[in-house]
Amino acid sequence: MVSKHSSARKLNSFSLVDIMLVCMSFIWGLNFVVIKTALNYFTPLSFNALRFSIASFLLLIFLKFREKNFWIRKNDLKNFLLLALIGNTIYQILFINGIFLTTAGNSSIILATTPIIVALLSSILGIEKIGYRTWQGVFISFAGVALITLGSNRPITLTTKSLIGDLLIIACTICWSTYTVLSKPLLKYYSPLKLVSLTVAIGTLPLVVASTPSLITQNWLYIPAEAWLSLIYSAILAVALGYAIWYTGVNHIGSAKTAIYEYLITVIAIVAAWILLNETLNLIQITGAVLVFTGLFRSRK
Repeated sequence: MVSKHSSARKLNSFSLVDIMLVCMSFIWGLNFVVIKTALNYFTPLSFNALRFSIASFLLLIFLKFREKNFWIRKNDLKNFLLLALIGNTIYQILFINGIFLTTAGNSSIILATTPIIVALLSSILGIEKIGYRTWQGVFISFAGVALITLGSNRPITLTTKSLIGDLLIIACTICWSTYTVLSKPLLKYYSPLKLVSLTVAIGTLPLVVASTPSLITQNWLYIPAEAWLSLIYSAILAVALGYAIWYTGVNHIGSAKTAIYEYLITVIAIVAAWILLNETLNLIQITGAVLVFTGLFRSRK
């Protein structure tokens, strides 16, 4: 029998799950660039409908191969439906249109509030007890993301032009946080793979329906190879693999500690831009990156 102290040490020690979450952060960090590239040729909704259809298909095949069944308890069906709508259908419609309409600076700051919202919801709903170190880590890393954004010369604006996009990003942040927190109780009974596969597949159906007008009007004849490769990357790595890793983290180390890994996405994005696009990396950004790692280390110590 495992003691409470042993369990606590397991939750607080750096493990294979943390390595997987770092890999996920790399995938998601590059995914922002990938999406921006693809949206030069795809409409936002047609891109989302296609990538989630591909991801759902692959996840369901892997689930069938790994666990042999799609069984869930009858009492949990409504919870799966709710999570599918909040975390996939509604979230994705808000996210893809929000990214399209607002600035990179605005979206970076708004999305960086996700770990804070996750921690608050977990505490308020009594789903997870958030420790002092975790709260410290969340706010230290948030300060780091703020410095990175301010030092990157990305415009942070409060104009009517970006207001709609900002509101969509705020709403999608709340949706993703809710999806993350409310999934935690279900992970007592289902594997992360089953939870992700079924909620993504269920959520994809109304997402495709909502995207039908865009799919019909999409110009399919002039989409270059790099846009199709961007779609495949986003579907297989960012959605199918990334979501599975995310909920493996929620299952093993908790919602709040998993959410802090979102801060690494910003660090990875600026380093990638520095290496691949020859963008400058200044002292403010480096300081911000140090704070992100400090906050992450503080929460996982």
